[in-house]
Amino acid sequence: MNPFHHRNGELYAENVPLRRIAEEVGTPCYVYSTAAITERYERYAKSLSGLNARIYYSVKANSSQAVIATLGKLGAGADIVSVGEMYRALKAGIAAKDIVFAGVGKTSDEMVAALKAGIHQFNVESRGELRTLNEVALSLGKRAPTVLRINPDVDAKTHAKISTGKSENKFGIDIAHAPEIYAEAAKLPGIEIIGLACHIGSQLLDIAPYRAAFGKLAELTRQLRGAGLTVSRIDLGGGIGVSYRGEKTISTDDYTNAVMETVGNLGVQLEIEPGRSIVAEAGLLLAQVINVKEGVSRKFVIVDAAMNDLIRPALYDAYHEILPLKAPDIDAPVERVDVVGPICESGDLFAEQRPLPPLSPNDLVAFCTAGAYGAVMASTYNTRPLAPEVMVKGGDFQVIRPRLSYDTLIGQDVVPSWL
Repeated sequence: MNPFHHRNGELYAENVPLRRIAEEVGTPCYVYSTAAITERYERYAKSLSGLNARIYYSVKANSSQAVIATLGKLGAGADIVSVGEMYRALKAGIAAKDIVFAGVGKTSDEMVAALKAGIHQFNVESRGELRTLNEVALSLGKRAPTVLRINPDVDAKTHAKISTGKSENKFGIDIAHAPEIYAEAAKLPGIEIIGLACHIGSQLLDIAPYRAAFGKLAELTRQLRGAGLTVSRIDLGGGIGVSYRGEKTISTDDYTNAVMETVGNLGVQLEIEPGRSIVAEAGLLLAQVINVKEGVSRKFVIVDAAMNDLIRPALYDAYHEILPLKAPDIDAPVERVDVVGPICESGDLFAEQRPLPPLSPNDLVAFCTAGAYGAVMASTYNTRPLAPEVMVKGGDFQVIRPRLSYDTLIGQDVVPSWL
């Protein structure tokens, strides 16, 4: 389903005209569709229903309390990479026993907090981390439920900055060293070694890398069991890629088939951690045109959103479809323009030479597929308050994070007593 659609010439989110949100909340602002989040979660759940599998939503994709709570009520657990995300998940109603703690750099203090909370498992990424977790667990009189994150040296064929499963990446334990470290883990008194984990990257559009990585996990599982070690759980990492510009991606059924053909007959509990594919297409960023500037060789459409609100284009050269809230006439002319923000950086660029219908000051536009790694990566650069977030359900909407005021933003500063 597409939660954002033109109706009577105006762009809607479910049954709410986005112009109404822009007028009442102001721009820039993020808008999320409850129906879209629900549909994308349930698509995974239905596809995986024949397997012993559990979905843990990857909180880093969008950590809004409303988003986490929506998914929690649907049955999702939470995949976190910091104790801050753990507290967000707990406050949103996710039980500690439904939380997986991943990440390459967990501190001792974070381990203590997670152990005291009683989380489902730690995904350990190095021998050093394993030994530290053992010591922390023993100091608390506990055993830490642990899986080892394996680096299978598989090229995910995705953007270099979101590829995590190749040997040169910082993530995971090299698969050649896994048997030795797994055997060590089985002997540590503070560790309850349960199984394996793998996460080869984000935004995969081809099933082949997943199939290769899962196959290596299956082979390693058989090797460990052959050595008398127990493997009862396999965490398969992130979900499938999304279509930002109409490109073909993986279906949930294709993903499930790859899982079944590789690890489906191992008799283990399976875990997956989708994030982007649940929330990306369920969100957009609303903005208003400030000015249209005629340059020497280019035309610039300057909007009130900026790279501090949506950094993906500046960080990854990411593409986001841009839609005018007012649908253009079928025969409206199209011109190539650069869509830019007001920040004092040349990198504050959303689109270069993008074909768009003519835009004028005060026109409203939407940056699509912005529900993942949008608001959650925002900053207050240039002393720009964080944009508000809005959730829509049917014909209703509610602000789920208000716009930060200047007094609140600047009020966080402390001037030294000597000034």
